[in-house]
Parts: sequence; structure tokens; C-alpha cells
Amino acid sequence: MRPPDSQEQAVAVFAALTDPTRRALLDELARAGPATVTDLARRLPISRQAVAKHLDQLAEAGLISSGEPVGRRHPYRLEPAPIRAAQIWLAALANRWDDRLTALERALDTHSTKEPPDNEPA
Repeated sequence: MRPPDSQEQAVAVFAALTDPTRRALLDELARAGPATVTDLARRLPISRQAVAKHLDQLAEAGLISSGEPVGRRHPYRLEPAPIRAAQIWLAALANRWDDRLTALERALDTHSTKEPPDNEPA
């Protein structure tokens, strides 16, 4: 299996981030560090089963990973690489958009600095 390119990774990240519960789980992991399904269910107003389902989706997107188990506990932690891939994709998009806006600005400046035709009053 080949690793995803930055655009594929960005799409997976954005899809995972559409759900407010998944965003809350990521916020909690970022705020408090690695945590188990049970820990997260205690901290957030959702069931353990819902937490597990959402963590699976976040793991599929590469946003989290399961650390080394401690007994029966499996702590989850954030993975920064997919967020960086999404940032790279967004930066490239923003640069292309900036280039287009700059070209438009130059075209408008060129048009506005041209002298009016002789048959029009100045």
C-alpha cells in the first residue's frame, strides 16, 4: 500500500474534522495528552461506544494513533503529520489564489492608468 499524497491526506483530515464530536476529542487529546476511550468518555458528554467509533475514524484519517497498551488500557495520542499535510495543501491553495488576485490587481491597475480615448471627455 502506497502512502497517501498530501492532497489525499488533506481530504481525509477535512472529512474527519467535519464532525464536532471528533473535533472535541482532538481538542481534549491536545489539551490533556494521551487518553484511553474510558478517560475520554468520562471527560466528554458522550458514551464510551461513541468515543470508540469516533476514535476509529480519527485513526483512519491518521490524526491519532494508539500508544503502547498498559494492561488493558490503550491510550490514544495525536499525530501531527496529517495536520501538517492539510496545512501544506491549504498553503498551496492560498498561494494559487494570491497569485490570481495579484494578476487581477495588476490588470486593473494597468487598465485604470491608461489614458481615456480621444473621443471621450477627460
